[in-house]
Amino acid sequence: NSYFSKPSFDVFPFALQPVNLSELLSCLANDVICRTAFGRKYSIGTTAAAGHHGGATNFRDQLAEFMELLGAFSVGDFIPSLSWVNRLTGFDARVDRVASQFDELLEGAVEKQTTDVEGGGDDDDSQAPFIDVLLRLQKDSSEAFRLDREGIKAVILDLFVGGTDTTSTLLEWTMSELIKHPRVMKKLQEELRTKIGREIETVHEADLAEELEYLNLVIRETIRLHPPIPLLAPREMTQDATIMGYDVPSGTMIMTNAWGIGRDAKDWPESPEAFWPERFLDGNNVDFRGQDYQLIPFGAGRRGCPGISFALAVVELALANLVRNFDWELPDGVRGEDLDMTECVGLTMHRQLPLLAIPNRYITVD
Repeated sequence: NSYFSKPSFDVFPFALQPVNLSELLSCLANDVICRTAFGRKYSIGTTAAAGHHGGATNFRDQLAEFMELLGAFSVGDFIPSLSWVNRLTGFDARVDRVASQFDELLEGAVEKQTTDVEGGGDDDDSQAPFIDVLLRLQKDSSEAFRLDREGIKAVILDLFVGGTDTTSTLLEWTMSELIKHPRVMKKLQEELRTKIGREIETVHEADLAEELEYLNLVIRETIRLHPPIPLLAPREMTQDATIMGYDVPSGTMIMTNAWGIGRDAKDWPESPEAFWPERFLDGNNVDFRGQDYQLIPFGAGRRGCPGISFALAVVELALANLVRNFDWELPDGVRGEDLDMTECVGLTMHRQLPLLAIPNRYITVD
C-alpha cells in the first residue's frame, strides 16, 4: 500500500505528457519483491541491495540481464553435441559473469540481513522481510530440515525470477488492452469509481474488499491472451512415459504452450483472438489457478506457481489505482484502437515497444 500513497505514487507530476508505463510498472514489481524479500525497495535514488553495487540502476540492470539469459536459446540444451557453440559465441562466458554478479549481490544482501538479525532485530515474523524468516529457519533448523546459505540465496532468487517480470508483464498487457479498448476501460472505471468511491485519493488493499467483478474479468481475459510466461517453466521427465501415443524417455525437456492453449478455438469458440472480458460471464467459470486445463498460465498441480495469490493482490491494487485515478490516452493523437500490440518473445512475453501513455488525473488532489 505504501507504494501507492503520496508522494511515492505521485509519478505523474506533469499534465498531458506521455509516461513510460512499461518502465514504471517494472519498477513497481521490482520494489514489491524487494520489500518482500529485503524489507526495503530499490527504486531510483535508493541504495542497492548489496550496499556496494552502485545503486538501484545497477541492481535493476543485473536483474534484467539475468531474466534475459533465462529466456535465451542455448544450443547445447537441445543438441548436446553442439554445446561448443555456446562457448564459441561467448554465451557461456556471459552466463558465468551474470551468475557471479548476481550471486555477489545476493551474498551481500544475506550478509547484511544476517548482521541485522544477530543484532537483535524485530522478532515479529509477520512484519519481518522474507530473508529474515529464512535466516531464522536456518538458525533453528534440525537434522531433518537443513537450510544452508546457498539454499537461502536460491529461494530469494526464485522469488525475484517468479515475481518481477511476470507481474510487470501482466500489468503492462492489461493496461495495453484497456487503452486499446475504450469501452472496456470505461466500464472498468465506472465499476471502480462507483464501488470504491470518489472521495479517497489512493486505493488501498482494504478498499478492494468488495467484490469487483469486472476487474476480475479483465484480469482473467488478459491472462488468457497474454500469459506472462507463454511456454511456462520447462519441466523434465523423471521416468519413461507414453503421452498421446508418443514415447517420451526419461530426461526429456517438456515445454507447455500456455499461450496456444489460451487461444485454442476448440476451448474458446467465440473469437479466441479478441479481447472480450464478458466471455467469462453466463456460466463460464473457467479459472486460471490450475483446475481448468483450458487456461493454465500459472501451471497446474504440485508444480504450479505458488505465488498466484500474491501476484494477483499486486495486480489488482495497481490496476485499481491506475484505472480509477486516471483517464488515459495515447500521445500524438493516436487512437487507442491503433495501439501497436506486437509481442516480444522471451522467457516472459513483453510488448515489443514500451507502452507510452498520457495520464489525466481524474481525482483532484488538494
